[in-house]
Amino acid sequence: MAALSSMALAGCAALRPGALSGGARDVAYGRHPRQTMDIYVPPGGGTGMPVVFFIYGGSWANGAKESYAFVGDALASRGFVAVIADYRLVPEIRFPVFIEDGAAALRFVHDEIARFGGDPRRIHLIGHSAGAYNAMMLTLDRGYLARVGLPSHVIRSTVGLSGPYDFLPLDIDVTKAAFGSAPNLERTQPIHFARKDVPPILLATGTDDTTVLPRNSERLAAALRRAGARSVTLKTYAGLGHAGTAVSLARTMSWRAPVLDDVVGFWQEAQPALRE
Repeated sequence: MAALSSMALAGCAALRPGALSGGARDVAYGRHPRQTMDIYVPPGGGTGMPVVFFIYGGSWANGAKESYAFVGDALASRGFVAVIADYRLVPEIRFPVFIEDGAAALRFVHDEIARFGGDPRRIHLIGHSAGAYNAMMLTLDRGYLARVGLPSHVIRSTVGLSGPYDFLPLDIDVTKAAFGSAPNLERTQPIHFARKDVPPILLATGTDDTTVLPRNSERLAAALRRAGARSVTLKTYAGLGHAGTAVSLARTMSWRAPVLDDVVGFWQEAQPALRE
């Protein structure tokens, strides 16, 4: 994750003067200091634009939305209203609070994004690493959205980049710290919630990822297909490591792999109205 931060900062992570033009910084969705979000709006603005909610990783213990300005910039350049939210971290909290913060942020986005030109009927999730885990839990376990008063279909599609979805037993300090106090470990795993009636899902990983092994994406894709899910796409990028799937979203780093093109194309296929 340190490598990701340094590469992102070198690529274009610093907020550009116009990056939030028409958007907003440090918008509160709760009372805790980390319950804030940055909102990026495409150049020229507009109304009824599709919305992408990005959740960053960091082992559920690190991360800051400002470090992922390159993601907001890249997605806004493709016509999306992009949202990047901070959330509470270990050791202050444990599972499932970091997912619950995501649900609260998503509730705020659904209710308020029209003020920034976004269409609350077209909200798509994307996460990297631990953020991909959070995004997939919000998508697959309907309880999190239900508890904030949202139906599961508010998520139109979900992209998971290099995410951990099937990692029992807890055998490293990171997962023990985040999940060790959970009363039912099976229910901490996204694969446990594989079901038929899910939105389109794209799972992407790199062949050289030794932090979160590609088998996590492969196993979740297989479980979703066995459950009867209609649209599950698995992409594997040769030569990419763990950070690479996120760094390649940057406009200046797209030469590494066509991740940005692939996820935008996936969203277009998932909801043809995005082509309008």
